[in-house]
Amino acid sequence: MTKIAVLKETAAGETRVAATPETVKKFIGLGAAVSVEKGAGLSASISDAEYEAVGATLGAAAVVAKDADILLGVQGPDPKALKGVAKGAWIVAGLDPFGQRKRVDEYARAGVEALAMEFMPRVTRAQGFDILSSQSNLSGYKAVIDSAGTFGRAFPMMMTAAGTVSAAKVFIMGVGVAGLQAIATARRMGAVVSATDVRSATKEQIESLGAKAVFVENVAGIEGEGAGGYATEMSDEYKAAQAELVSSHIAKQDIVITTALIPGRAAPRLVSDDQIKSMKPGCVIFDLAVAQGGNVEGSKPDEVVIKHGVKIIGYSNTPAHLAADTSALFARNLFNFLSAFWDKEAGRPVLPNDDEITAAIRLTKDGKVVNERLLG
Repeated sequence: MTKIAVLKETAAGETRVAATPETVKKFIGLGAAVSVEKGAGLSASISDAEYEAVGATLGAAAVVAKDADILLGVQGPDPKALKGVAKGAWIVAGLDPFGQRKRVDEYARAGVEALAMEFMPRVTRAQGFDILSSQSNLSGYKAVIDSAGTFGRAFPMMMTAAGTVSAAKVFIMGVGVAGLQAIATARRMGAVVSATDVRSATKEQIESLGAKAVFVENVAGIEGEGAGGYATEMSDEYKAAQAELVSSHIAKQDIVITTALIPGRAAPRLVSDDQIKSMKPGCVIFDLAVAQGGNVEGSKPDEVVIKHGVKIIGYSNTPAHLAADTSALFARNLFNFLSAFWDKEAGRPVLPNDDEITAAIRLTKDGKVVNERLLG
């Protein structure tokens, strides 16, 4: 019988958990045995009793990991935690392969097969496996909610006997999953919303959500779309034109939310000190990319930075601030992935070597690092 282990996350500030009672029950339904470290779900509002009620075995970390065939995680476990796992055991988690390259080498030396869920290709059949999308969705929502709390003024226009309160103006920079959710959330709260992106295809998406699209026209570099639908680097001409357009627009905004990330690289700089200076005192900027170097000049993870009277905020781990919901979605991503490859006869998931998903997410196998993105 395949043993699936779920350990308590040890990374600083990590409150999520890789399996919920819902997914544990489903794994057991497939014929697996599931063992959960005591207290693993507490920070995500899941008690040990809830895991036990659906059939999980609870214990200390070493007991949970012993003879495990599959180790589930939100973030990659410390290689020391792998002592006692079955030969060739799988690690299925968000592994930060570029930021934790040395740890990947340690996984290889430990003889485990490390599967990086954030490397999941953006193909139709893998949509339900995509941890980046599920976590970014709630991150975009959280960015708006916390920006509103920091702003200190109302979002919707209000007409009262004492006069009219103007609607807040919110500008979203970067219209991926997080950006689209930020637009939708800010609109629901009554703000006047505008947005921009380097990918021309997002213009229609922005407008479909009732926001104003702010785009540079007739300049090379507007396409901005790389492999898998992710943003890529812009041309120098486009960067200059965009900076000029954004500078004039940003000065009129109350809240700016930046979401731009390029896989494997530092976050692109979108908002300069001069642009911050052009904003009115009391305005707010939320930098969703602050943990990857930041889109905003001067932003710092988990700190409120005040520059020119503007408050700049952002978290090193935004999904961890909504642990119950983000854990539920993350856990479903992992179950969807493993169940899609579950072989009933083998009693465990089997990844075909010639499958595009296997090639994309497999980092290590048979004691070696095998992923082309890490070997190139």
